Amino acid sequence: MIKVNTIVDGKEYVEPFSKGIMAKSLNVPYIGSKMAYELASEIEEELIRNNVSMVSRDELSNMVLDHLTSVDPKIAEKYKNLSIIRNSKKPLIILIGGASGVGTSSMALELANRLRLKNIISTDMIREVMRKCVSKELSPIIHKSSYNAYETIESHSIDDDLITGGFIAHVNAVKVGIEAIIERSIKEGISTIIEGVHIVPGFINKELIDNNNIVMLILTVEDEELHKQHFYSRCSQPWVKRSIETYMDNFDSIRTTQDFLVEQAKIHDSYIIDNVEINETIDFMVNDILEFVGVNDVK
Repeated sequence: MIKVNTIVDGKEYVEPFSKGIMAKSLNVPYIGSKMAYELASEIEEELIRNNVSMVSRDELSNMVLDHLTSVDPKIAEKYKNLSIIRNSKKPLIILIGGASGVGTSSMALELANRLRLKNIISTDMIREVMRKCVSKELSPIIHKSSYNAYETIESHSIDDDLITGGFIAHVNAVKVGIEAIIERSIKEGISTIIEGVHIVPGFINKELIDNNNIVMLILTVEDEELHKQHFYSRCSQPWVKRSIETYMDNFDSIRTTQDFLVEQAKIHDSYIIDNVEINETIDFMVNDILEFVGVNDVK
C-alpha cells in the first residue's frame, strides 16, 4: 500500500494513501464527485507507476495541482487558495455577520466544509444561552429578536433610528458572549467560525480584533425579492417553527438592520459580500480570507 508522509505542525507521521479521501478533497473546487474520483485514481496510478512508496504532503499537493491545472486552471487556482488557508499554521477565527435571512448560517456551514473547520458557533445560540441565564425582567432586550428589539424602547413612533437603536442594544448585549468565544478560541488555538446578526464591525473589542488572526466578513442580499425568497426557503423547512408572516411583518426592520451593518462595514473597512449564488459567495469569501492571510502573514 502506498504510504503518504505528511508533515503537520512540525511533527511527522505516516498514513496510507487514500483515493477516497483525495477524491473528497478534490471535490471541493466544484469539479463534481465523478471527476474528483477519476483524478484521484490518476494520481494513485501515477504513484504506483513511478514506484513511489513515500511522498510528502507538499509533493502530493503539487501533483494534485498539476492534474487540476490540466483540467481547468481556474479550478486549480481555487484548490491552491483553499490549500493555503487550510495549511495556515496559526488558528484562524472567521466572523460572518449579516442581517436575518441573508444566509450567514448556511454559508458558514459551507465555508467550514470547504476549509475543513469543525467549529461553528451561532450568535443566536449564544443569545439563547444568555436567555436561560438572565430573566426577561432583568434584560428584556435579549428576549427579543434583533429586528424587533426596538419594542423594548419607549417611543411614540417607529422610525429607522429607533429600529437601529434597538438593534445596537441587542448587539451590545450579545457581544459579551461573542468576545468570550473568541478569547477561548485564541487561548486553545482552535480555528473557529462565528456567524450571526450580532457580528457587527466596530462593536467587538478592537484590541481583540487587531491583535489576533480574526477576519470579519459581512454578507448582504441587496435584492429585496431575493432576500424575501431566503425567508420562504427557510420557513419551508419542517424544523423551522417561526412563520413566514413573522419575517414578512418585520421585513422593513430587517432591511434597516442590513443598512446599518453595511454602513458599519464601510466605516471599518470590512469585507462586504452580496450573497447571490452560493458558489460565487464562497469564492468571494475564500478570496477575502486569502487576502487577509497574506496581508497579516497568518501562514
